[in-house]
This record gives sequence, structure tokens and C-alpha cells, in this order.
Amino acid sequence: MTATRGLEGIVATTSSVSSIIDDVLTYRGYSIDDLAEHATFEEVVYLLWNGKLPSQSELESFKSELAEATELPAELLEQMKSLPLKNTHPMTVLRTIVSTLAMYDPEAEDMSTDGNYKKAIRLQAQMSSLVTAFARIREGKDPIAPKKELSYAANFLYMLTGKEPDEISETAFNKALVLHADHELNASTFTARVCVATLSDIYSGITAAIGALKGPLHGGANEQVMKMLSEIGEEANVESYLDNAIENKQKIMGFGHRVYKNGDPRAKHLREMSKQLTSITGEEKWYTMSVKIDDTLKQKKGLLPNVDFYSASVYHSLGIDHDLFTPIFAISRVSGWIAHILEQYENNRLIRPRAEYIGPDMQQYVALEQR
Repeated sequence: MTATRGLEGIVATTSSVSSIIDDVLTYRGYSIDDLAEHATFEEVVYLLWNGKLPSQSELESFKSELAEATELPAELLEQMKSLPLKNTHPMTVLRTIVSTLAMYDPEAEDMSTDGNYKKAIRLQAQMSSLVTAFARIREGKDPIAPKKELSYAANFLYMLTGKEPDEISETAFNKALVLHADHELNASTFTARVCVATLSDIYSGITAAIGALKGPLHGGANEQVMKMLSEIGEEANVESYLDNAIENKQKIMGFGHRVYKNGDPRAKHLREMSKQLTSITGEEKWYTMSVKIDDTLKQKKGLLPNVDFYSASVYHSLGIDHDLFTPIFAISRVSGWIAHILEQYENNRLIRPRAEYIGPDMQQYVALEQR
């Protein structure tokens, strides 16, 4: 047996949820470009879970199910208020609270198809509520109850700020959710599938996935992109900053991808949203700096931006705290995690790879007094 570092190039399973073929990303066979331009996030979640786009009546019923499940247990909110939120990373809070949420779910241990579907609805609906409640509680504010008539995207921005978003902000956030919903067998999705392949429950799988997403080489990259933009400060500082980073062999977040060779197809949509939103807020510098970084790294290193790069300035323009960027990723990606978890349950086999042993061979035990 010969090991492959990072399982690069290894095909670990079959899946009909999403695909990346010749740098084209699809959900259930639908191009990400098509979905990003035309679909609501609710339609995409339905598509990922059911394998088809919903009819009008199916969509309305699905949206109603999500809306009914959005509110959090009052006991959980009180528990959140007792946590040291000000000094804790939001992903740590999210990982803990999602695990705790299972204690309030009557179907938590129900592994039937119906039980898993009910848990899926609650998790998707309540992830948005968890992140916005955390964001407000740590600032000494009360959580805001959702409005059932609002879209998923609009409700998140409303529960975060207390103001219903304008159409451009809602459209931009909806598009960001669609673009982040699934991405084949990425690190967090693989983690979720490994977890539930033991026949553990959905909450365990999602908690494990959140742990994987927290890392800066996965979901944490967009937060690091905004940190980089803030450090650069102005467009005039871009080249010197990048030259120094390249010289010192520092990783530049938001660029390059293990799978895509000719660029991440999601990046162009977020780039356009960044352009629009920074113009509206009067902070065009975040967009112009991003474009300068993009052009410079393409010229000097042949690097292309991934989904994380322009999402940073999009979320910043929506007035979202930088450390909430990765939890927002989780709000969207839970839809894909659930789709893969349900698929794993349907045709399960314990995921148990082997390791290439490189340690010492056939050593003999030596009695303690002789060592």
C-alpha cells in the first residue's frame, strides 16, 4: 500500500449530489452559473435534498416547513447567554450549540427516513437563527425572531440587523448562499460522511463538519482574506504587500484550489456582487484592491481566486462582522452536508481507509528496569 498525501486524486465514493468536471460545478446536474443567476436558496436546498427542482406548490410547502422550524428553543438561548461569547470564536460557539441542539430535538435518535428529514429541516432552518442570535447576544442585544414571510436570505440579514434588507442586499446574499451550498467531496463534507458512516446521527455529522470547516485552509479562508485586505489598507500598497508575502513564502488566502485548474467558477459571481455592493456603500476600495490583488497574483504566480476571495468584500459590504464569515459559510453548506449525509445513509458502508506504515519494524519489548 502506498499513501497519497491529502488523498489527492483519490476517488473515495460515488455521489449524485454535485460534481466538478472540467472546472464546471453542478448541483444535481444543474450548472452553478444557471443556479446562481436564477434560483433562490430555498430552491437549491430542495434540489440538493430531493434530486429535482421543486414545483411552485412544493416550494411553498418547503418554505413553510423551514419557516415553522426557524425559532430556537428558549432554553438554548438562555444557555447561549451564559457562555463566554466575547472571547470565543463564532465557529467554536456554533460547533458547541449545534451539538447541544440535538438535546432539544424529539427526533434526535430517530434514524428513520422521516425522522432524518425532520432533523434536516430543523438544522437548516435553525442554523441561521443560531448565528444571528450569537452575534446579537455577544453585543448585549436580544435575538430577533424571524419573519416567516421573508426569504431565507432576507431573514438572516433581518435577524442580524433588525432591518429588512433592500433588494440588492437580499439578492447578493441569496446568491452567496447558492454558491456555497455544496462542493462535491470537500474536507467538511467528507468529514460528515465519515462520521455518519458509523450510523451516527445527523447532529453528530454536522458537528463534525463544522469542526472541519473552521480551519483556515477550508471555510476560515474568507475571514483571513478580509484580514489581509485590512492590513493592505489601500490599492497603492498591494504590490509591495504581495511581493513581501511571495518572498517570505507566505500563503495568500483566497487563491488556488486543489481541484480547479483554470479558476473557480463561483468567483466571477462574487466578484460582480463585490463591485455592486462596494459601490453602493461608497467603499469601492475593497473591490479595487481585490481586483489589483487578483491581477497581480495571476501575472506573477499564475494563481486564480477561489470562492473565498471576493466573498470577503461582499460580506463586509453587507455590514457583517468579519468573524461571522465562516459561520455564514456553514449556514449555506449545511444544505450540502445534509444531502451527502442522507445519501450516505441510503447506501452506507463504514468508511475505513488504511495507512502506509513508515515507523520502525519489529521492535522487541525491553523490561522497564533495563531501559
